[in-house]
Amino acid sequence: MDLLEAIDKRTCTRSFSTRAPDEGLVKVVLAAAVRAPSAGNLQPWHFYVVRDEAVKVKLSAAALSQRHVAEAPVVIVVCADPETSARRYGGRGRELYCIQDAAAATENLLLAAGALGLGGCWVGAFDEKEVACAVEAPKGRRPLALVALGYPARQRSSRTPRLPLEDVTSFI
Repeated sequence: MDLLEAIDKRTCTRSFSTRAPDEGLVKVVLAAAVRAPSAGNLQPWHFYVVRDEAVKVKLSAAALSQRHVAEAPVVIVVCADPETSARRYGGRGRELYCIQDAAAATENLLLAAGALGLGGCWVGAFDEKEVACAVEAPKGRRPLALVALGYPARQRSSRTPRLPLEDVTSFI
């Protein structure tokens, strides 16, 4: 699958089969994540790969009880280290660049997952402190995204609609 096809076919998967992706496949997805651009190439991210059922239940509870978080075979917690970015870029690095960097890594991860036949769902609604506690993240490491990951239980027959390009674009 080429890149544009992967982008076009990307959907949010919230229902997973019981078949779990093997470690090698998860590493391929993570390798795509770390190829994302980052401000100053500082790469201020860290990924927790969670397969432990008890930890996934904690993550689900932290994510407003979204069931698919607990039900996914794998949950990847994408974190940023704001101080890594702040050392070079000050407050803008701390408040913006590390977040942009982690978001770019998350999108790469999702696109790679889809290209490999996996389904994923980017979850942003969660209590950061509870997630950090669940994965035992060190102080200062900020959870920014959860990605529920696995093989889709079924293929989606329709795509989520998007606004027309002319409604969201200005050419100057």
